[in-house]
Amino acid sequence: MAITATNEVWSTDITYIRLSQGFIYLVAVIDWFSRYVLSWQVSNTMDVGFCLEALEQALHQGQPLIFNTDQGSQFTSAVFTGRLERQGIQISQDGRGRALDNIFVERLWRSVKYEEVYLKSYTSVLDAVTNLNAYFSFYNHKRLHQSLNDRTPAIVHFG
Repeated sequence: MAITATNEVWSTDITYIRLSQGFIYLVAVIDWFSRYVLSWQVSNTMDVGFCLEALEQALHQGQPLIFNTDQGSQFTSAVFTGRLERQGIQISQDGRGRALDNIFVERLWRSVKYEEVYLKSYTSVLDAVTNLNAYFSFYNHKRLHQSLNDRTPAIVHFG
C-alpha cells in the first residue's frame, strides 16, 4: 500500500530519555505521510496511561485509517486497542524484533536524540518537557526534511 496522503497511517512508539538522576519514557504519535508529530507525552513509568493520553491528543487532530505500533504491552493492551477499535481504526502491529517496520518513528527518535537530547543534560522532568516541547515545535514547523522535498512536516500535513 502506497501512502499518498495524511491521516492514512499513524504510528507510535516509546523511547527513553536519560535525566541527570534516572530517566523518563517518551511516546509520540506521528503521521507517516507528513512525518508530523501529532502528539507526545512523557512518563516515569511504562504503564499504558501516558500512551493513551498521547493517542487522545492525536485523535483530537484527526483520525487515521491505520494505526501502527510494535507489540509492546502498552499497545497490545485491551484499553489501547479498544480505543482504536471504537473509532473504527484498523490496527497494524509490527513483527517481533522488526524495528524497520516502524521506521518513521525510529527515524524520529534518532532525530530527537541526536539533535536535542544528546546535546543537553536534562536535570529534571520539567527541564526535559520544556526542551522537548521546543524541539517538537522546531521539528514540525521549521526543520526541513529531505524526504519531504525540503519542506516541513507542518507544511505537508496541513497543505
